[in-house]
Amino acid sequence: MEYLAVRPGGTYADLTLGLGGHSRRILELAGASGRVVGVDRDSDAIEIARERLAGIPGTLTVIKSNFRDAADKIREAGIETLDGFLMDLGVSTMQLKTPERGFAFLEDAPLDMRMDASSGKTAAELLAVMDERELSDIIFRYGEERWAKAIARKIMELGKSAPVESTGGLADAVKAAVPKGAWPKNMHPATRTFQALRIAVNDELASLSEGLEAMLGVLRPGGRAVVISYHSLEDRIVKTTFRRWEKACTCPPDFPVCVCGGKQRLKVLTKSPVLPPDAEVNENPSARSAKLRAAEVL
Repeated sequence: MEYLAVRPGGTYADLTLGLGGHSRRILELAGASGRVVGVDRDSDAIEIARERLAGIPGTLTVIKSNFRDAADKIREAGIETLDGFLMDLGVSTMQLKTPERGFAFLEDAPLDMRMDASSGKTAAELLAVMDERELSDIIFRYGEERWAKAIARKIMELGKSAPVESTGGLADAVKAAVPKGAWPKNMHPATRTFQALRIAVNDELASLSEGLEAMLGVLRPGGRAVVISYHSLEDRIVKTTFRRWEKACTCPPDFPVCVCGGKQRLKVLTKSPVLPPDAEVNENPSARSAKLRAAEVL
């Protein structure tokens, strides 16, 4: 909230509405004349957030959308500019704790992983159409998993007799593929594979890249962008996008004078990402990999 700099009467977008925690605080700070646009692609989360935020002073507009289309949907709702927006990336606690959504491996459930359960291929359907090389590339690139080739090989091997269609089946495949001595000490060995498939199923990185670019264009001068990421690839997209908007000249380095006429459009407020303090991580272990970056449009 400090970096978002919420002011009374302002208009803000919470692009990861979830269960409404951030939106509630923004509404409280913006007051009765303030407005929050809550965006999420998960219909279940939207319904819960509506109930939780009912009765709080201020105007709440809820939009079902992914990051890629959020800017257009916000304009379609009659809102041309914003004073700020927040993105809290990754999968929500509610999604992780709902077994039938297929995001976690604590209970055996259908291998779904769609953030919008009404559209797109499930993780099981994606596995059914990929070959071993494609799967290995996804696990390595999105999960940064060193055992990606072995995991992909095992999944394909098991799939010849029976398709891997459950969270338990996928977790067992990973455990069988990774030597027990190489299992992470404080993390389930299937964590990175589940993360990689989730990112692929929801096209998260491309959606973030396109959506962040478009949303910066909706901010009025002085408007703030705050993004919390939990994955190095997400953080890299945020960092490079902010830097590109902050850089005035885009001419090649060997040009003697600037001919592009570029102007600085943004000021980065966090030269290094803001990390959670130890006390917060101890209280909420899921925050351990969080990185916050913020910027202000000029």
